[in-house]
Amino acid sequence: MGRLATMAVCCLNQWALDFENNKRRILESIEMAKQCGATYRSGPELEICGYSCEDHFLESDTLLHSWQVLVELMMHQSSVDIMVDVGMPIMHKNSTYNCRVVFLNKRILLIRPKLLMCDTGNYRETRWFTSWKKIRTVEDFFLPRIVQKFTGQTVVPFGDAVIATTDTCIGYEICEELWSPNSTHIPMCLDGVEIVVNSSGSYMELRKSSIVLDLIKSATFKSGGCYLYSNLRGCDGQRVYFNGCSNIALNGALIKVGTQFSLKEVEVTCATIDLEDIRSYRNAIRSRSGSSSESYHRIKVPDFSLSRDTQKVPDPILLDFKCLSPEEEISLGPACWLWDYLRRSKQGGYFLPLSGGVDSSSTACIAYSMCNMIVQACQGGDSQVLNEIRTIVGQQTYFPSNARDLCKQLLTTCYMATENSSVETKKRAEDLSSQISSYHLNVCIDKAISAVVSIFVSLTGKTPQFAIYGGSPRESLALQNVQARLRMVLTYLFAQLMLWVRGRQGGLLVLGSGNVDEALRGYMTKYDCSSADVNPIGGISKSDLKMFLGYFRNKHSLIAIDNIINATPTAELEPLVAGQITQSDEEDMGMTYNELSVYGKLRKQNYCGPYSMFCKLLLLWGNQYTPEQIAEKVKHFFRCYAINRHKMTVLTPSYHAEAYSPDDNRFDHRPFLYNVMWPWQFRCIDQKLEEFHDKKNGVSKYLGLESKYAVNV
Repeated sequence: MGRLATMAVCCLNQWALDFENNKRRILESIEMAKQCGATYRSGPELEICGYSCEDHFLESDTLLHSWQVLVELMMHQSSVDIMVDVGMPIMHKNSTYNCRVVFLNKRILLIRPKLLMCDTGNYRETRWFTSWKKIRTVEDFFLPRIVQKFTGQTVVPFGDAVIATTDTCIGYEICEELWSPNSTHIPMCLDGVEIVVNSSGSYMELRKSSIVLDLIKSATFKSGGCYLYSNLRGCDGQRVYFNGCSNIALNGALIKVGTQFSLKEVEVTCATIDLEDIRSYRNAIRSRSGSSSESYHRIKVPDFSLSRDTQKVPDPILLDFKCLSPEEEISLGPACWLWDYLRRSKQGGYFLPLSGGVDSSSTACIAYSMCNMIVQACQGGDSQVLNEIRTIVGQQTYFPSNARDLCKQLLTTCYMATENSSVETKKRAEDLSSQISSYHLNVCIDKAISAVVSIFVSLTGKTPQFAIYGGSPRESLALQNVQARLRMVLTYLFAQLMLWVRGRQGGLLVLGSGNVDEALRGYMTKYDCSSADVNPIGGISKSDLKMFLGYFRNKHSLIAIDNIINATPTAELEPLVAGQITQSDEEDMGMTYNELSVYGKLRKQNYCGPYSMFCKLLLLWGNQYTPEQIAEKVKHFFRCYAINRHKMTVLTPSYHAEAYSPDDNRFDHRPFLYNVMWPWQFRCIDQKLEEFHDKKNGVSKYLGLESKYAVNV
């Protein structure tokens, strides 16, 4: 062992524009890092103001308040004798940059702007920030007077530089720079940078965590070094959820990984490394050409070193670390998102129309998972969670004894029956509610439906009928939709008044329960129960939800889920026949949920229009369907997609989890008014079909001639 250095990465649950509490959380993380003996503390991207400020980044107030918070952080006694970097927006030469500010003992060492902006998925960084193009270049930055007054500095370095202490060299990447095919950690490491610090605002998607960790490990596998990765956690005021997982890697291996989902607002992960291990690792890689690499500007700190005399030993490599499974991610991620939304909105709980199907049952289970996490946090001594739950339930001495007890307080479920509802779905809803102990209601809404329909009849003199009774498709659809929309109206009435009925203050937030596949297909009634305050499953596919329910059933012994998983998905909006359900979601949609997932991934992730999707599905599904069947499936999907795309403009804010989400708000910027016949595109598909058959017939003729020739011979 030679030079031992302890460093800290932080996971903070920041909130856009919540400057006061963002500052408190940053200070708490610095104090926790120092308690661990850390000499370097790094935090998440844009942690001072919050990542999701969006167009507030264009306001001078956001820049001003960020500088004010920075001064208070620098001047605080907790920041003495520890090198700290924090994230904030900074204007330089009339352009705003996403920056890291590195300071030590009340002096700014470096302002490092982000080199590469991210505009994929939910990111829109170039709308607010300019990327720094002057690689390995620094300029003078004149500090605002409010900062000069306290630091005594007038000018500080601004640009792409590294920091050299007496014992090591530190370089920086900011989020997207890790993902780039031209990542900066390689040239920095070749120039002798031993510690690379990455501050990120990476949001959760299913199955994404393992990709992030692989990128981090590979960042130091080829060239050696230590990688510090800090990420945000929580709902920053948006649909996305930042899932934490801050970590420290050394020479291609993880040595410390923070939790992925947690109700903790501040989590600090510390690791002790031996700087000599980096040097030995690099020296053994004879192909390194460090001497020929272009040098970075070094900010010299001659009176500070990261390594200290200590009794600690270096942290070992993590040999058995495993990322959470998708089922676990669904169980924990949306639950944390719901908790953040609930406590920050200052409401009294959630209201959920519970139909007994997979979707609404999954939503109920996620709310129950939230209750489990709250109970565990309270029992683990998290005073902030306990104080917040006491405020929500309106009892200052309340302590949740178990998840069922808390679920009774926080989740109200209601089965809204009509004459078209079956006994089976009602029982499934009641059984699940009983096992998670939600405050459950049963109500028949036929009178409300009859009253609304009677208004139409009295006005027009015409009585619409369901298709089964001879009505046209328009009549039948209208009668189905009025049921769905009245459920929404009654849902909001109950949500506003049920706590009043129970003698509690406040109201309930309405939970939606439409999955990502139904949103993609548009298989929902506009302004029905899909219209809610928040939707924890709106970014999750039907197949993943079923997988989650199976996992959750076993984890919490909820046997009611067995019948839910095995039931045929149905909206129950058409009349029963002999008391039995005749309506099926997949039959109504004209496609299966599994097919919908394929369409969704090809449309969004593979950027396929109708023609290219058809060509790809010829290869994927060629053994299952004829080319004509595939063509009709593609055409049917795109017709339905185009007809229903307008519904995405009012889609309930949904937890983002799936990379093919059709959420129109930020993630999927496409028109909502199409020519639903797709004449040019579909004609190309038809021409491709003709080519396919011409080739097939040509091969058949050729094979026939070949066979005849063989016989003659």
